[in-house]
Amino acid sequence: MPTVPTVFGAEITLPAIGFGTGGLSGAAGVDAIGRALEVGYRLLDSAVNYENEGAVGRAVRQSSVPREEIIVTSKLPGRRHGYDAAIATIEESLYRTGLDHLDLYLIHWPNPRVDQYVEAWQALITARDRGLVRAIGVSNFLPEHLDRLIDETGVTPSVNQVELHPFFPQTEQRAANADRGIITQAWCPIYRGGELLDHLLLRSIGDRHGVSAAQVVLRWHLQLGVVPIPKSADDERQYENLDLFGFALTDEEMVQISALGREDGRLRGLDPATHEEL
Repeated sequence: MPTVPTVFGAEITLPAIGFGTGGLSGAAGVDAIGRALEVGYRLLDSAVNYENEGAVGRAVRQSSVPREEIIVTSKLPGRRHGYDAAIATIEESLYRTGLDHLDLYLIHWPNPRVDQYVEAWQALITARDRGLVRAIGVSNFLPEHLDRLIDETGVTPSVNQVELHPFFPQTEQRAANADRGIITQAWCPIYRGGELLDHLLLRSIGDRHGVSAAQVVLRWHLQLGVVPIPKSADDERQYENLDLFGFALTDEEMVQISALGREDGRLRGLDPATHEEL
């Protein structure tokens, strides 16, 4: 079992890599998440909109891994940004998981046109103060969204989870998060595989280190100081994605991988400045 180092934030300490659970639901999802815990993952990433908080909670409850070693995350959907609706949604997340608290709760998207994300943030602050959640953060928030939360509430998010991969390295967003003491997490860190993992550069770097292209990409995240959250229901892939600590990329390799970035690098063009998630 790989030994995973930690990333320290002001409010929460996270494993350097997490496990994404989107699409893992029902009994098969419980099994896949349980196997991920056995392999060594200790950060589980869920969301109300994944419709699998029950599977995540069941996997945690029946695992031999002590509850205090596991970081369970969920996310508030856009349709529940109103203060009272947000509080009720967080409570329902606890009921669905069957856990007495969640470790990290995020606002999934800012939904700037609706413009209730500050109200939602105030609800997350209340939930934290009530002990429903241990730490709070956001997902897909641009620097201007972060500053508005901080200016209007005085509370800085612990985490900002954003789309981040070599085709979209998010240099400015990562710097903005770091300047505010916010941990950056990466969703879709390997870009749905395919085109990225078949890239000649990544395959050649992997051959040089005796690892896969996916391991190269995930190691690139770690050396950027980013917490990637890959997902897989396959046992071998789960282990491979976690087995990142026996090699290191050179400075030149890091620069080469970051240079793969594209102006249109987003997977589906989901720009937080305009995207509205329900």
